[in-house]
Amino acid sequence: MINYFIWDIDPRIINGFDFLRWYGLCWAVGILIAYQITLKIFKTEGISVTELDKLATYVILGMIIGARFGHILFYDPIYYLNNPIEILPIQIQPSFRFVGLTGLASHGGILGALIALYLYTRKYNKNYLWVLDRLVIGGALMGSLIRVGNLLNSEIVGIQTTIPWAFIFTRIDLIPRHPTPFYEAILYLIVSVSLFFIWKSRKFQNNNGFVFGLGMVFIFVQRFLVEYLKENQVPFEEKLTLNMGQILSIPLILVGLFLVIWSLKSEYQKDKVNTT
Repeated sequence: MINYFIWDIDPRIINGFDFLRWYGLCWAVGILIAYQITLKIFKTEGISVTELDKLATYVILGMIIGARFGHILFYDPIYYLNNPIEILPIQIQPSFRFVGLTGLASHGGILGALIALYLYTRKYNKNYLWVLDRLVIGGALMGSLIRVGNLLNSEIVGIQTTIPWAFIFTRIDLIPRHPTPFYEAILYLIVSVSLFFIWKSRKFQNNNGFVFGLGMVFIFVQRFLVEYLKENQVPFEEKLTLNMGQILSIPLILVGLFLVIWSLKSEYQKDKVNTT
């Protein structure tokens, strides 16, 4: 008989106190670590810390707002149209309660961060792709921490399985499942470390958009594949060939591939001009 991992973590840090949750803590820790990674990168390249503080404000607000509205628009627009007050971190059905940072979509968070970053680069006259190449390293690590938060929340769980490392999420049911948040947490970490060493190598420092594009490909290819092991999050996905996470991942993979090819081609053309 296989002894599966029994997972019964209270999403609240303090029992009976809804305002402090592991998920929110993982977001906060993820933001702090991503900030420290980007700070190291900026210091190495001689960029002012003051600039990073301004940048962080834009990106964090854009990411959180985008993640929330991404969940609303992509997964359950009708519900929130009928219950607009629940756009806030509260729930009124079946009774009022504080739910904290729940109902966040990573695709929406990335879109929100990209828009916020665009506004930042326009206002302060910065190179958009250059900044993205530095932010994606810490951003991927933050994604890892957010997936740890999902695991602690017993959410975004996998389909039933008999693998030896299956988790039984007792707050959902007693079925052994793929621990998909754990898979993604590990994969995001691998992506972050890989991108950091690519940046550190300095081989692509003149290829603006390369590191970010590669990060997008890595992140959303793994996301696309892991989705096959997940339970669908909303009922309408049962009728789809690909679920919503996979559908939203495809254009981001294509954008990433375009940026990788474009950045390499642009640098090649510059080198060709300089040698003629």
